[in-house]
Amino acid sequence: MTHEQYDLVIIGAGPGGSRAALDAAAAGMRTALVEKADAGGTCLNWGCIPTKFLLGGTAAVPLLQIQKKYKAAGGDVHLSLAALHQRKDRFIKGTRQNLVKQLTQAGVNFITGAASLAGPRTVVVEKEDGSSLLQFENLILAAGSEPASFPGLIPDGNCVLHSSHILQLETPPQSLIIVGGGAIGLEMGDLFARFGTQITIVEALPHLVPAEDDDIADALTKALKREGWTVHTGRRVRSLVTDEEGALLTFEDGTAIRADKALMAAGRSPATAALHPEKAGIMTDGRGWISTDNFLQAAENIYAVGDVNGRTLLAHAAEHQARYVVSRLRGLTAAEYPAPVMPSCVYGHMEVMRTGATAKELTAQGISVSVSRAPLASNAIAQSCGATQGFVKAVWATGNGTPELRGIAATGHGVSHLVGLATVMVQQRWRRENIHDIIYAHPTLDEALEAALSAPLENA
Repeated sequence: MTHEQYDLVIIGAGPGGSRAALDAAAAGMRTALVEKADAGGTCLNWGCIPTKFLLGGTAAVPLLQIQKKYKAAGGDVHLSLAALHQRKDRFIKGTRQNLVKQLTQAGVNFITGAASLAGPRTVVVEKEDGSSLLQFENLILAAGSEPASFPGLIPDGNCVLHSSHILQLETPPQSLIIVGGGAIGLEMGDLFARFGTQITIVEALPHLVPAEDDDIADALTKALKREGWTVHTGRRVRSLVTDEEGALLTFEDGTAIRADKALMAAGRSPATAALHPEKAGIMTDGRGWISTDNFLQAAENIYAVGDVNGRTLLAHAAEHQARYVVSRLRGLTAAEYPAPVMPSCVYGHMEVMRTGATAKELTAQGISVSVSRAPLASNAIAQSCGATQGFVKAVWATGNGTPELRGIAATGHGVSHLVGLATVMVQQRWRRENIHDIIYAHPTLDEALEAALSAPLENA
């Protein structure tokens, strides 16, 4: 067994781990980055990027279908899922190789192997050619998460799939049941609907996109139903299994539905069990999420960033947390990790965008809230695409008498493109007098954002 000493060891080469390694190496820290599978983590290999590649490659289909309804287009579009996979796989392979090259050129020791903690300052890495013992001054855990499963709802890779399985399908199923109404389920449903798959989506909570306000969820649900989706909300699932006819879902009330395939998309679980965090005095909750303090610290000289700490399961959240931790290790900040304005998007033909707080979150905190809205039907760009369903909404805190912007949400075609400007507005806590401090190009979807901010305030 080889023994090596590092200023910083990082476990997990996803967005958080890779960012931390690059920042640390640039600062002159002797850094090792350990990854058990592929550089880039879930985001690059099995999540964000492959999903968007497939959505991007099929994006013209729903827009052409709209024009067909207007009798402005005709004919059929033939898609090849296998060809899309080939293009996607080439891109991911090249990006992965470039990431490893960037890391090694920066001076990071990139180690492929399964890491686990052997003590408060020691990591063991099991590699194909033997084991290594890494001694560290500081450690960052960035091991990410994996598809969650529950009793009776365990993906088998046959007809009951998880998010990685479904990205390997070469042939679209005729019908698909999706359990989980969050981003993964909605994006996969949108993708396969473009191939003609009949989509049924099931969410145990009262509405789809459970983290969003009711009005956003209602508008999205109505649009999906108009597109032919079957939507079940507020219904719990007893079991989801493969049988001789395909996938069989049974609700708690005993009723059942069938499809050729089913996707289990009800959440993620932390990839922490194999790390043995307890050997370094690290506390975890019942599901394995690593407990961290206000400095993202899990134990002395040990930090957890990204999915493993359970705060926000988004790639850009992991990267933001990683930058903070390395800045702290370098002595550039002694402050607690800030509560950033967090943007998030659900992609597809009918998208959801949100940055900052929802109205229900602020109300639960005892904050007086008003909202202002603008329908996309009034926007020239939405009209030109024939995609006018949905709206943009601004959430204002009004308790001090002067409305202060605390959140922006939207649902509709293309609304993810509003997220950058919207995040700046919320981060700066714009007031009503700031709305026209900038010029909104015409015609753009940004004008829907301007219209929503300018609209009369209503009770939330």
